[in-house]
Amino acid sequence: MSDRFNSYRPDGEATADRWAGALHIFDGADVRDGAPVMREETAAERWERAGLLFEERSYADAAKLLAGIVAEFPDQVAPRLLLARAYYHSAQLRRAEEELRTVIDRDPVEHYAHLMLGRTLERQGRDTEAAPWLRMAGALSGEPASR
Repeated sequence: MSDRFNSYRPDGEATADRWAGALHIFDGADVRDGAPVMREETAAERWERAGLLFEERSYADAAKLLAGIVAEFPDQVAPRLLLARAYYHSAQLRRAEEELRTVIDRDPVEHYAHLMLGRTLERQGRDTEAAPWLRMAGALSGEPASR
């Protein structure tokens, strides 16, 4: 936690997740052998920090946190979808594809997952394979597929 308290972006501004760690510095301050004992972050706190990193466009860092959350809660769709988005934006397209296919298996009417999978396949040059996913996304969202 303390390593994030002093983290800054290249432009000199504090990182978005800086305060997420600082919020709990004094919670149940426990001291053992004269040194403070830091408590472990909860899954909710890691989820919040991952969201902040994603908003800050630190997609690879967000993906690292989200991968742990997804491993801990494999049936939850929202963290897996955000993980897929983080992979997509950090150009880890195979990983994004894998996560999106899992999301669609678990929630077949999640239109955004269909759209993201179509875009991920397009970005890999697999336009023919992408077309049905984009059509399905359009059908599920009520909007015509673009491109």
